[in-house]
Amino acid sequence: MGHLLVVESWVGAMSTLLPRAIREAGHTFTFATRDLGHYLQGEPGAGGVHPLLSGGNVVTTETNDLAQLLETVERLHGAMEFDGVLSSCDYYLPATAAVAARLGLPGASVQAVERACRKDRTRAAMDDAGLPGPRYAVTEGWRETAAAARGLGYPLVVKPVDLCAGMFVREVADESQLLHSWRSLADFPVNARHQERVPLLLLEEVLDGPEVSVETVTWQGHTHVVGITDKSLAAAPWFVESGHMFPADLGAADRSATADAAIAALAAVGYEHGVAHTEFRLTAAGPRLVEINPRPAGNRITELVRRVTGVDLPMAAARLALGEKPELAPADTGVRSAAVSFLLPELPGTLAASPAAPDPCDAPDVVEWQVKPAGTRVGDGRSNNHYLGHVMVLDRDGAGARTRAEELLRGVSVEIIPDPEPAAA
Repeated sequence: MGHLLVVESWVGAMSTLLPRAIREAGHTFTFATRDLGHYLQGEPGAGGVHPLLSGGNVVTTETNDLAQLLETVERLHGAMEFDGVLSSCDYYLPATAAVAARLGLPGASVQAVERACRKDRTRAAMDDAGLPGPRYAVTEGWRETAAAARGLGYPLVVKPVDLCAGMFVREVADESQLLHSWRSLADFPVNARHQERVPLLLLEEVLDGPEVSVETVTWQGHTHVVGITDKSLAAAPWFVESGHMFPADLGAADRSATADAAIAALAAVGYEHGVAHTEFRLTAAGPRLVEINPRPAGNRITELVRRVTGVDLPMAAARLALGEKPELAPADTGVRSAAVSFLLPELPGTLAASPAAPDPCDAPDVVEWQVKPAGTRVGDGRSNNHYLGHVMVLDRDGAGARTRAEELLRGVSVEIIPDPEPAAA
């Protein structure tokens, strides 16, 4: 039995899937967080306790201060003897890698994780490796940003270099839209975990074509491709993920080229140990990297993979953190495709009532239906943080799961009480 240190977590799907995987593998964990209240707001597990808080120990420490975190973990390690360390939250992946390095535990290098997490450093690594990608510029300040945009030409995709869940990522058609995006980011100096942001902007040419992600496991420098997931996008000019299907319905040539591109991208950033979720656009010129996420996929994608192949990616992440080779042989589950479709708000406000289940939600192919309760504060639908719920379906005959999931959600109505208009100055 191994003992893992889990440093922070997302509060969505992975906050339940990762603790479950650790326990099912026969291991225990200690959870370290700077803000216990952040997780007390989540959905409780069995016994009314959130799964992250039901480990062997819960430690409150300043996880946003790397020096303090390392000091605390070293002290705890002397008493608890951690066998591995991991996190599912992007904002703490570099710190987790630093903890592993300090304690001599298995993990990817700090440099590789930082290159994967920072979008500007990812682009630089692709350049250094001679891999194709969009034309881009990294800028700071409005004058530099406007000049770079004029050089690249509109339309452009604007990205913060260090945020997640599609926050502030959008297509801009002209300088006025670019200025609006630049000002919005300037007014957002810290991320959702109260970490000071890097004041850089990534401008990229627009990539056309369907978007997919490649789910991989890298062990001792060898990357195994578990499969490719497709992605539905909504809320243009924003890039909000409205659904996914596994496996993506691709031809053999596209599957092979995309898998090879993912392996090359991970090698370019030096990622030699861990699970990854790497996103691409399938352009007419071939797969082009969108971003690398050096952790298991969110948005229920790991559950889609498990339903189809039997491969448990959260379990693989836990075993890799312990230095164990994960089990990646696929099983015949009888499922040919699995899809999730998300319910998105059309305006910010308060959810008047919990959306009614689609008909027929009790059909055998519907395996998950979850919605937010009445009274939930609703965002503007411009990022992946604003979902109101989801449905997950299975197709035992072919690649029809996504169509079925989208059909179910089309029959769901949502009533939102809009936020009041701000008072005139």
